[in-house]
Amino acid sequence: MHARMWVVAALVFVAATRAAAQSTEAEQAAPVEPPAGEPAAPASPVPSPAVAEQPAPPSEAAQPAPADAPTAPASPKFESVVVGTSEAKTSGSVHILKADTLQRFEKDDPHAILQSVPGVYARGEDGYGLRPNIGLRGVNPDRSKKVTLLEDGVLFGPAPYSAPAAYYFPLMTRMQSVRILKGPAAIQHGPQTVGGSLEFITRDIPAEEDFGVDLGGGQDLYGKFHGFYGASTERSGFLLEGVHLRTNGFKELDGGGSTGFRRNEWMMKARHQLDVEGDSRQSLQLKLGYSDEVSNESYLGLSDADFEANPQRRYEVSKMDRMENHRTQVVLSHQFESGALAVTTQAYRIDYHRIWRKVNRFRNMDIASVLADPTSARNAIYYSVLTGQLDSSTSGETIMIGPNNRAFVSQGLQSVARWTTATGPLNHNLEAGARFHYDSIRRIHTEDGYRVVGGEFVPEGGPTDTTANNKDSTRAVALHLTDAMTWGRFVVTPGVRLEVIRSQSADYLNEKRQEGALEVLLPGLGVYGSLTRALGLFAGAYQGFSPPAPGQAGTVLPEKSVNFEGGARWTRSGERFEVVGFFNDYSNLTDVCTFSNGCLNENLDRQVDAGEANIWGMEVFAEKTFRPGGGVTFPTSLAYTLTRTKLLEDFRSDDPQYGVVRAGDEMPYVPRHQLYASAGVESVLGGVFLSAAYVGSMREAAGQGEIPEGEKTGAQLTFDLNASWNFAKQAELYLSARNLLNEQVIVSRRPFGARPNAPRTVLVGLKYSM
Repeated sequence: MHARMWVVAALVFVAATRAAAQSTEAEQAAPVEPPAGEPAAPASPVPSPAVAEQPAPPSEAAQPAPADAPTAPASPKFESVVVGTSEAKTSGSVHILKADTLQRFEKDDPHAILQSVPGVYARGEDGYGLRPNIGLRGVNPDRSKKVTLLEDGVLFGPAPYSAPAAYYFPLMTRMQSVRILKGPAAIQHGPQTVGGSLEFITRDIPAEEDFGVDLGGGQDLYGKFHGFYGASTERSGFLLEGVHLRTNGFKELDGGGSTGFRRNEWMMKARHQLDVEGDSRQSLQLKLGYSDEVSNESYLGLSDADFEANPQRRYEVSKMDRMENHRTQVVLSHQFESGALAVTTQAYRIDYHRIWRKVNRFRNMDIASVLADPTSARNAIYYSVLTGQLDSSTSGETIMIGPNNRAFVSQGLQSVARWTTATGPLNHNLEAGARFHYDSIRRIHTEDGYRVVGGEFVPEGGPTDTTANNKDSTRAVALHLTDAMTWGRFVVTPGVRLEVIRSQSADYLNEKRQEGALEVLLPGLGVYGSLTRALGLFAGAYQGFSPPAPGQAGTVLPEKSVNFEGGARWTRSGERFEVVGFFNDYSNLTDVCTFSNGCLNENLDRQVDAGEANIWGMEVFAEKTFRPGGGVTFPTSLAYTLTRTKLLEDFRSDDPQYGVVRAGDEMPYVPRHQLYASAGVESVLGGVFLSAAYVGSMREAAGQGEIPEGEKTGAQLTFDLNASWNFAKQAELYLSARNLLNEQVIVSRRPFGARPNAPRTVLVGLKYSM
């Protein structure tokens, strides 16, 4: 059935675009008149300022630079190319957030930044985005584990195959751009292809001396320091960059204490150009990274009644909850360019270690059940102990607290080659990639019992209980090949991805070992056809895939889907309008039980196959910069997403997000409606921007019909205001007011009780750059 759907979709689209091309053949040669007040359009489609330019034709790309041209280290060739062509003409849903967009709003929370892109949604947790829960096109957002995450082309998740939950996320303030790929483009990046990929691009080594500093402060003793310095000679260059973020937190701990965090990230890049003369160029680059975090974060939320009274309250029993982690990264890159060929090879190693000490449960009772119904006869005593109103009087009322100690390794070697050539009337932009990857996770989870006595924790004195002692590891070979073929008004992009996976799991508690093997071939096809210089239609289909984690039962299957999309895109200088419809047809939807979902110790990391499911919807994106003259511009943007989901089979899961599912149920944590809009004014003196974000209520458990009041998140509407003043040539003052109306709603009840978004926060800062 899927094969027939692929063929029909491709034939229908090609027939439609061929007819459109024939009907507009005369128009192709005629100039397109711009609207009044707008600059004339160039002779070929030009993306908006946030869109990259197309690569030069092979004949131009092959020309060597003049002998007297500067030879400062250059950015990698084809860096701006998306799936072999420009963002404007790609046969899929691609969005690039450039540096000016990221800096315009001075946001550190990845959720707040990424929600400006249609088809991207998130489940809130701590209010700061320390551990984002991001989903693309309806995939489970829990810990962003169904999304491929990259930094400068390298997977940055702690263990992308063995344990893809993203407990580490880079600080957004140091990113220069973000690329969001959905649709057929997803097969370029893996292993997760069911929704798509997010790639974060860091600052490049400057061609000449450059430095900058950003100092900010605000409520709750928020503080930010961000600085960089770099320089280059004829053949070599370097960059140093550091960020420090801290806050005392907005939550109010019973009995007092900090609920904030501090984070540090450092990055060093050094590059040396091996060849400075001739038709080819080679360079070596070393990238070193270090980060650490100490955050007084907890999984413990509130009862609905306590949330209504004070959404910022935190129970005193969580006062010992604390996350500590640190991460090191080494990436050695070799870049080769000769004419129309560019090859980038990277060897990488990432080590990440985290210890999260937190309240886990009562010995004989699930905390989530207590907070869901704190007044029942069975739960009232547990609730009183949890809130410090009563002392623990029985063994069952003992609170189990302990660290989840996890160590991760991710390392590998990868190479990507890009080549432009022509065969007759066809221009080709080929990309071939290979990656040899290894990752592992070592888990040691322990618990100790504590009784509440007079509002204080008293150790029970019993032996420490080890709840998990295991190691999972994966070796994987991934290959991909795409070819963006341009013929007149058409761009056809076939592609294929191969994943060969071998996994091992060792459970030292139960003296159990398992091995797994999986090979999967993931094809994709995208087509773009120009109706006019500015307007085009596109469509595509591809195989979605998410591998099972090591240590699963032999009957467990990988997640698979066939994903379709089709839409129209208008792109002209300063303008972009896009409408996309998508349909993801899952032959097997999967879910992995995690602590962040509220799963119990005995079910952690177990996968359940949910069988067939459908996710479909529509994405709308509009962007226009008005230029009335006088050096003043008015940038505006809008992003809307409609998403519907349906589980097509009955099943039972130990994950409380699903539980007992009946065919026809909708999936949890997927908003039906999501809207983002922004408008502002900019000039040489600075700018003022207002943005609004709306996220509809979400189910917190699978179901259908009207959502019960205690089983849904609140509909969230927030407004942000940002203003900047360029009081000197190289200096800027800025103000950022987040959540202007101080709107706080329940953004999640997972795993234990209601938790809010961040309240109104006002920040001021100073930037100085060379």
